[in-house]
Amino acid sequence: MLRLPRVVRAPGTIPLVVFVACTACAVLILDGLPGSTARAQTPTPADLAARIQTRYDTIRDFTADFTQRQTSPLLPKPVVERGEVRIKKPGRMRWIYTTGDRNQLISNGTTIYAYFPQDRYVSPTPMPADDEATTGLLFLAGRGNLTRDFTPTMPAEQAAGEWRIVLTPRNRDVEFDQLTLEVDRASLAFRGLEILDPQGGTSAFRFTNLRENRGLPESDFTFVVPRGVEVR
Repeated sequence: MLRLPRVVRAPGTIPLVVFVACTACAVLILDGLPGSTARAQTPTPADLAARIQTRYDTIRDFTADFTQRQTSPLLPKPVVERGEVRIKKPGRMRWIYTTGDRNQLISNGTTIYAYFPQDRYVSPTPMPADDEATTGLLFLAGRGNLTRDFTPTMPAEQAAGEWRIVLTPRNRDVEFDQLTLEVDRASLAFRGLEILDPQGGTSAFRFTNLRENRGLPESDFTFVVPRGVEVR
């Protein structure tokens, strides 16, 4: 699952850290045109990063369902899990896994809690300083900036109806090597996110049922340690 700063559990549990939202949109007419025309319409990586950042700046909060596929050299096969995510800027997140160990990752803007209900413990971690996206998922919560903090590139092969942009952090003091975003070509809404870690593992998310600017209450991001749960 998710992986967060310094509190990472073994692969297959809630990987700390380590969003992004998406809506499904129709494939552009462009995709049906001859290859030379399609290439002529392909944005530069810098332009696409700036356009995605501009759009994401208009989003105050969102909810989505997600599917996560995690790979690691330590895992015999990929681990696939599902759940629901709620994001509210600045710095609020709640990732609720509905499969596996049903772990949760909650941020109230100042502290990030990794909650492992089956093992009955929670690990709190301070939220990084403003504008520091030390983990890939903190970008979703309004931390970091695509044009300022990353060097963008675009693979030659692109999925129909989507743009795929690979973002390499300029600051090497982060906990991931690359952040790849998949966005709808027409709306630039997020469809997916993939995080590559220094050990060669990946956490790939696909998002559905995206709902933006819903006015999520602060109570969605409040965490009270349940009775009998150890704090580590």
